[in-house]
Amino acid sequence: QVQLRESGPGLVTPSQTLTLTCTVSGGSITAHYYYWSWIRQPPGKGLEWMGAIAFDGTTYYSPSLKSRTSISRDTSKSQFSLQLSSVAPEDTAVYYCARLEPLLGGSYYEMLDYWGQGTQVTVSS
Repeated sequence: QVQLRESGPGLVTPSQTLTLTCTVSGGSITAHYYYWSWIRQPPGKGLEWMGAIAFDGTTYYSPSLKSRTSISRDTSKSQFSLQLSSVAPEDTAVYYCARLEPLLGGSYYEMLDYWGQGTQVTVSS
């Protein structure tokens, strides 16, 4: 059973860089052909895909966040991380990590088969 767990600060000051880490157990982040994703949900809004890192280390970013987002991984710790720079109050959201299984087909969100429980991040001074 694959499990994902997000960790990071619950409160971030505006203009700082947010760093979140997702620890994966029960599966390898280098296994073909999974993609490891970051998704967020601001209060009262829908899910927003932020980006992903593939099994081979290739990264993908949402065009709207690309200039502020960086995703990396530490295969020795079975972790992948999100950095979001220059945060603002509108970055307040629940942040999720999830695994995408391409063989499921369908929409992007339909291919996300395992999710972390989510972590609340509030951007405030």
